[in-house]
Amino acid sequence: MLGPFTVDTIFPGFADIQRDLHVGPEATQQLVSVYLLTFGAMSLFHGPLSDALGRRRVILGSLLVYLLASVGCALSGNIFWLLFFRAWQGLSAGGSVIVGRTLVVDLYSGVEAERLMSRVTMIFALAPALAPVVGGWLLGLGRWPLVFWFLAGLAALLVAMALVLPETHPRERRTPLRVRALMASVLEVARDRTFVRLSLAAAFGFASFFTWIGAAAIFVVDLLGLGERDFWVLFVPLIAAIIGGSWLSGRAAGRGNRQRLVTAAYGFSVLAAVANVLATLWAPTARLPYVVIGPALIALGVMSVYPGLQVMLLELYPRQRGAATSVATMMALALNAFVAGVLAPLTTRSLTSMALTGGTLAVLALLTWAWHLRIARITSAGEGTAPAVR
Repeated sequence: MLGPFTVDTIFPGFADIQRDLHVGPEATQQLVSVYLLTFGAMSLFHGPLSDALGRRRVILGSLLVYLLASVGCALSGNIFWLLFFRAWQGLSAGGSVIVGRTLVVDLYSGVEAERLMSRVTMIFALAPALAPVVGGWLLGLGRWPLVFWFLAGLAALLVAMALVLPETHPRERRTPLRVRALMASVLEVARDRTFVRLSLAAAFGFASFFTWIGAAAIFVVDLLGLGERDFWVLFVPLIAAIIGGSWLSGRAAGRGNRQRLVTAAYGFSVLAAVANVLATLWAPTARLPYVVIGPALIALGVMSVYPGLQVMLLELYPRQRGAATSVATMMALALNAFVAGVLAPLTTRSLTSMALTGGTLAVLALLTWAWHLRIARITSAGEGTAPAVR
């Protein structure tokens, strides 16, 4: 959970950073986009490196670099150095996130892998929702550098845990440690149109409720007029929805048709997004608690099938799981960085504009999934076979 947890632990400290470092809100918002962009860029390499070097080495190395980067953030005296070390956090945080999910399919397959992935995904998705709450508590004890000291301490604890982590990718199954071979595996996955369509469907779905997570500081403080310790107002319902959706995903594993489950879940999220837009347009419901119900329902729908989509993606490349995880993660993080760094400053002028942004992403998720199903049916019809349940 370290990677997503780092995204917004510092949100409650934005006002203090602006005051101490003499910058505006646009600069502090870049602490999100810089982290996500570097995270996404390096995610292309964490997976292939683990295919070549083994899972354990990549996890340990990335955690050590992350620890040093967090110390650098805590000691930064201006926005340049804070963004610099924040970028190094992004470059290193993905090792444990990406390789950790690859471990699941190293050890399990089929329904069991889907059930376990639902638990892993729940932790992954809970992290950015819990992070601002933890950040607010830490700011009650000290200034904003304390948040980064906390992250450094967390990384040190995870290093100790990783030291006893067993290796799940034996030497005989590893790929050659050559740049050309590593890039070839990434390009092979990235050129697979089926993989790209599934990745986009998953990425748009996650981004539909990440709209509120990525712009939580603006939503809670500026639009709702609350304080730095009030992030729970948004994140308690989101956390409940994420837990509920992940639980439903685990329960649904191996039951029913995967295609129909994803279609129904994404359709539910679109309906929730429409209701959320309408709620923000009507004065009696354009306030708490109504404006946080919509994002929670969107998250519930998406998370009920998101773990299954992750397993589908990894099953497409049994010998290149690291590369597959890397490409899918890069696509999702690039989209989330765009949402947090570009869309958030433009679309957080009002509750309605935020609702429209999240709703548009939910619609794109459903349309991309429908596109994938249509292509799969056309391909299957041309080959004279039944559509594959993917």
